[in-house]
Amino acid sequence: MRRLTLLLLGILSACSLCVSLRAVTRPPNIVFILADDLGYGDLGCYGQDKIATPHLDRMAKEGLRFTRFYAGSTVCAPSRSVTMTGQHTGHTTVRGNAGVKGAVAQTLRAEDVTVAEVLQAAGYRTALVGKWGLGEADSVGAPWLQGFDEFFGFLNQTHAHNHFPDHLFRRDRRVPLRNDLVPAGTTGAGYATRRVDYANDLFFDEGLTFLGEARARPFFLYLALTVPHANNERSRLLGDGQEVPDYGSYADRPWSPATKGQAAMISRMDEGVGRVLARLRELGLDENTLVLFSSDNGPHREGGPGYDPAFFNASGGLRGIKRDLTEGGIRVPLIARWPGRVPAGVSTARPAYQGDLFATFAELAGAPAPTALDSISLVPSLHGRLGDQREHEFLYWEFYERTYRQAVIWQGRWKGIRTARDQATFELYDLANDPAETRNVASSEVAVVTTLASQMDTAHRPTPHWSFPSPSVEPKSVVPTSRAP
Repeated sequence: MRRLTLLLLGILSACSLCVSLRAVTRPPNIVFILADDLGYGDLGCYGQDKIATPHLDRMAKEGLRFTRFYAGSTVCAPSRSVTMTGQHTGHTTVRGNAGVKGAVAQTLRAEDVTVAEVLQAAGYRTALVGKWGLGEADSVGAPWLQGFDEFFGFLNQTHAHNHFPDHLFRRDRRVPLRNDLVPAGTTGAGYATRRVDYANDLFFDEGLTFLGEARARPFFLYLALTVPHANNERSRLLGDGQEVPDYGSYADRPWSPATKGQAAMISRMDEGVGRVLARLRELGLDENTLVLFSSDNGPHREGGPGYDPAFFNASGGLRGIKRDLTEGGIRVPLIARWPGRVPAGVSTARPAYQGDLFATFAELAGAPAPTALDSISLVPSLHGRLGDQREHEFLYWEFYERTYRQAVIWQGRWKGIRTARDQATFELYDLANDPAETRNVASSEVAVVTTLASQMDTAHRPTPHWSFPSPSVEPKSVVPTSRAP
């Protein structure tokens, strides 16, 4: 069935391309840079005042900044599955970092159609550089079987914890690095005592090489970084998981090593983004390339006992962090830059989420997308037609760690969180007047609660890999905060 779908999409793409070529010589290149565990407030252009991010701040000044953009999930694997499939976590295949059937539940299926496959069928050269996490080399979820012509990086997300690994993968071939390995488990995770090759430096190098080699035809580069995610194994064993070659300008700050490492990781990432933008200009590709930057979920607290995301206000004044369905766990930056096409120095507060990138990329490529998507094209916003931008009836998330939780945002205003399939555990927040989610108004807005609960029931599609745990009988407590986003 998937082969037939892709064949039909390819035929339709070819027809669409023939028509579009009369008006445009070629569709735009697309570069999507995804940080790992970067919070809404971790960049200067989103209010950060302790960590320097000049290149991303300039990118925001030269492009469009989304202030109500949401990750696909609150942890990495399901968030990436949402981006690849254009389906929210009630429909997408991978809905968490583990499931009742282990690795199978964290692997894209043969019948899944990814945005990379749609772009590939439309004639794009496609590359994934960095972290995959949706299928091992011997599975149908391997990236080269899911639409990527080229792959270099981590296949396994636990292996990706290690910023100085002893190997990476080029497709299914191991590429040895000059680091050693103190192993923790069997996935390649652990930490290095001889630290030479920093994975994210290699990813930026690989991305720059791809830009030069692929410029003859439209290309899609998915640059999936692993910073500022902690090396959880090093955090647990040595107390500092924020691995970086050096602390740079933060070396003399009176901060803990993990705190210095966190800041240095983000600034080093920012320098890499600057390299990508400079390379596009050097190659003469700047004006025909859409560059997007985002994060897969909210900030972590996994760098070790010396690191607290509150020090940097990493959630931007929003409540919660990674693994929470409150705003701090799922609201993330999105910056879009495309000189001459995307308006400069503009921001939009219209709610959107990473699943929308599927329809967006397909429209830009002149390619038809599958019909069963939870995806709305953001092309009107990217072209400055903010008034023409369609919006979702509601945005939806479900999450399985700790206890089963669901969240819905309706009309861009009402945010519902249900911690069990029982309205007694329902939280309701008015984001228009309480973006930090400090006041649960469920008891006074019963009709809204009923509407959102119905949407939650409708949005969830059962799957054998992810099951409802036993309902909780206690409502989740509300932790007030006085900070404003």
